[in-house]
Amino acid sequence: MIRSVWTAPVRYVECDQQGIAFNSHYLVWCDESVVPYFAATGVTYEALLARGLDTRVVSSTLDWTSSARYGDVVEVDAGTERIGGSSFTIAFDIRVGDRRCCTVRTTYVLVDVDGRPTRVPDDLRAAWAG
Repeated sequence: MIRSVWTAPVRYVECDQQGIAFNSHYLVWCDESVVPYFAATGVTYEALLARGLDTRVVSSTLDWTSSARYGDVVEVDAGTERIGGSSFTIAFDIRVGDRRCCTVRTTYVLVDVDGRPTRVPDDLRAAWAG
């Protein structure tokens, strides 16, 4: 299930001389949207940490279709695409209005307090599967 979870204006500092958002900021926008996405699924990041769990990014892919520009407001929609044993992939759709700019797929591994991969518990699996 895709949910709109985060918005922000494209700031001057995020752009090149032509006013186009620099590519690395798309990952920053996704990172900003993870905590609100978890909350939208009913699992706050604070609750995850309280359980002795955290996440680690292991992979991200970005596919651009259009550019975000200075002064635009980017909106990030997110949804869990896949849940494995200890990993899960969230797809982020970054857009300006109805215009898609970039799709990002980030794979995370769920880890315990010692940083070791741990199986995604059934309740988190159900919440993130939507």
